[in-house]
Amino acid sequence: MGFREADALRVEDALSLAMQAKDADRQIRPRGVDVAAILHHLKVDSQTLQAALLSDPYLRETLKESYIRAHFGETVADLVDKVNWLNTFSEYAQTEVQEPEQAELLRRMLLAVVNDVRAVFVKLAYRVQRLRILTNQEVPVRHDIAKETLAIFSPLANRLGIGQLKWELEDLSFRYLNPEEYKKLARALAVNRAEREAYIHNFITLLEQEFQQYGIQARIYGRPKHLYSIWRKIERKQVDINDLFDLLAVRVIVDEIQTCYSVLGVIHSKWLHIPNEFDDYIANPKYNGYRSLHTVVIGVEGRPVEIQIRTREMHMFAEYGIAAHWRYKEGGQQDPTFDRNIASLRRLLDSRADDHSLLDHFRAELFTDEIFVLTPKGQVIRLVKDATPLDFAYAIHTEVGHRCRGAKVNGHIVPLTYALKSGERVEILTAKHGGPSLGWLEANMGYVKTAHARNKIRQWFKQQDHEKHQRAGKLLIEKERQKLGIKDLDVGELAAHFHFSRPEDFLIAIGRADISPTQVAAALKIPDLKQDPVKLPARAHHIKKLNEADQITIQGIRNLFTHLAKCCAPTPSDDIIGYVTIGKGVTIHRQDCKNIIRLPQERQSRLIDVSWGNDPDAFPVEIAVTAIDRKGLLKDITHILSNEHINIVRTSSYTNSHDRSVGMSIILEISEMAQLSLALDKISQVHNVLDVRRKA
Repeated sequence: MGFREADALRVEDALSLAMQAKDADRQIRPRGVDVAAILHHLKVDSQTLQAALLSDPYLRETLKESYIRAHFGETVADLVDKVNWLNTFSEYAQTEVQEPEQAELLRRMLLAVVNDVRAVFVKLAYRVQRLRILTNQEVPVRHDIAKETLAIFSPLANRLGIGQLKWELEDLSFRYLNPEEYKKLARALAVNRAEREAYIHNFITLLEQEFQQYGIQARIYGRPKHLYSIWRKIERKQVDINDLFDLLAVRVIVDEIQTCYSVLGVIHSKWLHIPNEFDDYIANPKYNGYRSLHTVVIGVEGRPVEIQIRTREMHMFAEYGIAAHWRYKEGGQQDPTFDRNIASLRRLLDSRADDHSLLDHFRAELFTDEIFVLTPKGQVIRLVKDATPLDFAYAIHTEVGHRCRGAKVNGHIVPLTYALKSGERVEILTAKHGGPSLGWLEANMGYVKTAHARNKIRQWFKQQDHEKHQRAGKLLIEKERQKLGIKDLDVGELAAHFHFSRPEDFLIAIGRADISPTQVAAALKIPDLKQDPVKLPARAHHIKKLNEADQITIQGIRNLFTHLAKCCAPTPSDDIIGYVTIGKGVTIHRQDCKNIIRLPQERQSRLIDVSWGNDPDAFPVEIAVTAIDRKGLLKDITHILSNEHINIVRTSSYTNSHDRSVGMSIILEISEMAQLSLALDKISQVHNVLDVRRKA
């Protein structure tokens, strides 16, 4: 096999399991053993071979994932999982894959979900084997699989540069879809096969004689033609088979790029060439990384002969694509230079990268800004990364977006702020009537990520009449006033702040979402907020009092029980760390304190992050939360406050045992009203929270 000993042993173990599966399972379906044979011919690495063997359909049903991870490692187990997903994914809709744009999106979605190109190699080999054994299936089944292959999988093989798989996928599909055309073309090629082979043999002899005169070392051989590509060319050009230039074709393989051009010069000096048929894919590679020189010359008897000229490395890539890359690395050989173009799916390789960096590069660069999700009917929708169900709804249809009230992802209800991932199936739950919410436009709330959805929502509000906008604006202002605990709010002063001459125009602008509630909150000036610092609970008086500028923050929470360690006496200029004592709160040490450095391993779990609090611009605010009690409620609320960089000074709560309601009082430190407004909005979205507002 040419693998390292440890890798070869794992391949043998996987082969043993695949052979047992083939003997135990009598169903006629692609076997891991046959698929591995196809891939071994493509010179793939040992991990890809193991994945091919272990993804045998019988093993998929009987072999536990934990066994694969334990005996073959994490990488192979992940590959097997991805291959099994590809082999069982059943969201292809025949009506969709026949649409070129949808087929392209589906190909991209498969790559984005799998995220390891080697799994796609294995899937392509499984599809080849499926086509090989498809003869006994009913005609409609053969047609569906062949159509799907031409729409989805042969283009993938082409993009990955795996010519051998691409040609077989296409020829077998052509055979099932157009059996009469297939037979007719095969017979036409067979009629003069012996004569064509003799002509090519003589032409190769002439080439060898010319190269000897110039001292050029080259390997020359006839190039086989594939039925599907010939048929496509005949259909496209509307010509007879005998009028095609490339029925007579040879390939010249040399060692260096410079020699490719030397060979071209010799050929063009010896034979007349057809200028329109010359292509330099070395200087201008194809999008899938293919490189070669193509030319057509007029040979003996005036017959056109196509000649392809390339280096060994170019030939390796053309035949095996990037499938051979991991095998090169595994064997420790120098990797050939491949063109890189991840954005257009694969001029992809950096010759200096090792296995892991190449794979990381693939994962990092492929579709970094895109996701691909499915409608319930299997249509693929392309969205920006982290798009939400609302973005999806507006991508389907504007009215679906306007009336969206909920969403299911893979059959489960999710919030409208849920970040969708490639491969998920999304169903939108709609109301019969109604429109969007202004809150959807709040960027920090995370309802929409796409400009398309945001523009559609804004357009909807702008199309409403002014009186309705004004009423909506009043409601939003009143909501902010109550939420922030403001007794008197001067709308005229706010209108002037936003450069409106009339308060009515200001309210209309809010109502049609030209001005967001967060912007309004940021403009509010509330004198009663500038009050004295909040006093600590009486039970904390025995703790050493720090200066106001030197209060200590423990993982985002201020004024917990703390005292300074006497052993190292930390000061505000020192880097500090906290040690949780039993019954004495948190002791604050310098990070270089000898007692911390020498702390036994079993006590190191008591160390926590602390920092000197010094935020003179922050001021205290008390908020009230009303909710239905549940496990983890306080944790969810404090998590939001932490994400908004808001310190918690003190919390207290009471619970009504009769109706399970809970009231919380939380004293925060905020820097501006917009920060508080956003935090209150996010807390209001927490499950079981009924109301949240600032205490006046």
